[in-house]
Amino acid sequence: MVRAFHYTRDDRLNRFDVIVVGGGHAGGEAAAAAARVGARTALITFSKANLGVLSCNPAIGGLGKGHLVREIDALDGIMGRLADASGIQFRVLNRRKGPAVRGPRAQADRKLYRQAAGIELLEKTPGLTLIEGEVTDLLVADQAVTGVELADGREIQAGAVVLTTGTFLRGLVHLGEERWSAGRIGEQPSHRLAERLLACGFALGRLKTGTPPRLNGRTIQWDALAVQEGDDPPEPFSSLTTTITTAQAPCHITRTTSATHALIRANLDRAPVFTGQIGGQGPRYCPSIEDKVNRFGDRDGHQVFLEPEGLDDDAVYPNGISTSLPRDVQAGIVHSMPGLEKTEILQYGYAIEYDFLDPRGLFPSLETKHLNRLFLAGQINGTTGYEEAAAQGLVAGLNAARRAGGQSAVHFSRMQSYIGVLVDDLVTQGVTEPYRMFTSRSEFRLALRADNADLRLTRFGSELKLVGAERLARFDTKEAALGQAKALLQSLSLTPREAERHGVALNQDGVRRTAFELLSYPHIEWGHLIRVWPALAAIPGLVADQAAIEAKYAVYLGRQEADIARLQRDEQLDLSVFDSGSYDGIAGLSNEIRLKLNLIRPRSVAQARQIEGMTPAALTLIAVHAKKRGERDRIAAVTDS
Repeated sequence: MVRAFHYTRDDRLNRFDVIVVGGGHAGGEAAAAAARVGARTALITFSKANLGVLSCNPAIGGLGKGHLVREIDALDGIMGRLADASGIQFRVLNRRKGPAVRGPRAQADRKLYRQAAGIELLEKTPGLTLIEGEVTDLLVADQAVTGVELADGREIQAGAVVLTTGTFLRGLVHLGEERWSAGRIGEQPSHRLAERLLACGFALGRLKTGTPPRLNGRTIQWDALAVQEGDDPPEPFSSLTTTITTAQAPCHITRTTSATHALIRANLDRAPVFTGQIGGQGPRYCPSIEDKVNRFGDRDGHQVFLEPEGLDDDAVYPNGISTSLPRDVQAGIVHSMPGLEKTEILQYGYAIEYDFLDPRGLFPSLETKHLNRLFLAGQINGTTGYEEAAAQGLVAGLNAARRAGGQSAVHFSRMQSYIGVLVDDLVTQGVTEPYRMFTSRSEFRLALRADNADLRLTRFGSELKLVGAERLARFDTKEAALGQAKALLQSLSLTPREAERHGVALNQDGVRRTAFELLSYPHIEWGHLIRVWPALAAIPGLVADQAAIEAKYAVYLGRQEADIARLQRDEQLDLSVFDSGSYDGIAGLSNEIRLKLNLIRPRSVAQARQIEGMTPAALTLIAVHAKKRGERDRIAAVTDS
């Protein structure tokens, strides 16, 4: 591939096209994406051994989050492949509901995931160099970042820098009355980089997240617990994975009791989240057990899923009792639950506070508005979760590489992907708590399904040079097979009378219906059609499943076309004409909306529509003035030339 990036002929270790700071899920995807599109990339991390570490729950995917993983995979990212290589229990959540809200999830072996991440980033990514060290400073010239400085004094130059600092920016751990500085348990925080960001004029806020105690599986009374098995066969995340070969393991279920809740209530005065010891806002949709008991006091118990951390690891993750209560209280909580009466705690739960930057200070490319060539991804933008971090990493890494190479930024539309929904929500609305993805955040979730992520994004990724030859070849084969299957389904038809003779009940209205239309009926499955047209049995199962899903959603998607067309028109009206000025000159805008517009600088009317408090009247004013200013700028450019 011919590359047009800066520094590509310089082989010294102090000069790269893109530098990625942080080796977590955001950093790994950012570095891999930048390298895939041809940028000479450096990933700087405290420890190579901790690349891709699953610092909280060793699980990937879930409701909304699974959609993000499938989209990352469709763009040839690494998270789906890592989950497939290390998954020890796969389940599709909401399987009884429609495909639009189903969420693929995998419980991962913590050690296998980390090993797979190291292989993908160390051995399988051409153009990527890993450097161990702590970034303590940004090199800045003419309001643009030109590189980083390490704690040992080394300076490394770059065309663009991506910060993916996770919970390390001034990280502070809370465990009861105890507290100490840490990026996560056992690792040092990053203070000097946080101070540098403050000195550069960034406003930092505080958020918090938490984790439950880890339990010794050898001391759990498994016979007393309900068993939760995974899907058989397991459904992979990645389209490159044909079969899951890792051994599968069950999870178990227990629950909190009235004794648990009484113990927690008696010790709320020792809980950092209630005493004022913690100032950062935690995730509302993933609260600590003390917060759950306080908020939902009428419940007699909460389910707790006991999830293994690995096939050869005795540690068990009790999903549902995240806490920062003191050690003695945590022990009492654990021992009050069925099956855990004599369980040993391997590591106590804790909360961690950390700095984040207001994501409204970012362009949709995830480049900061305050400093050119600086990109942010992951928890530094106010999100929570591996999947949200990885999705941002891919966007930031791609755009950092394009910035370094003098190319225009790539924006992901919220009509196109959950990645687009995530980024659009962040940069237009900001966060008041750690942001978590849900399918309900998308207006077009019927079209943005986990099953069709590759159909939506792989061709787009190929045009961006993000997608490799192997994935593109597999996608071409699938797309062709699906097209042939749908064409065959559209060519076959029957009348209600003919359907009745085959045992298929239809309204006797005399209307001839195609096989594709028949699949949209809730009571008609692929097996019914095979009885009518045996030739359909030759269509491969995965292709048949995809065709059936598309048939069931076709009528609903048709109704959304008008909304999508309107939003597409809104996205085409570019508001970057306001970049050189402000919205102050538009009469009729409220002071509140004017302030938000000047802060967020939306790139389109569609993005402006997402701003909290925006009104139809204000959107009309913005659109009218944008068209007038754009026309004035066009005339001025012609006159100057």
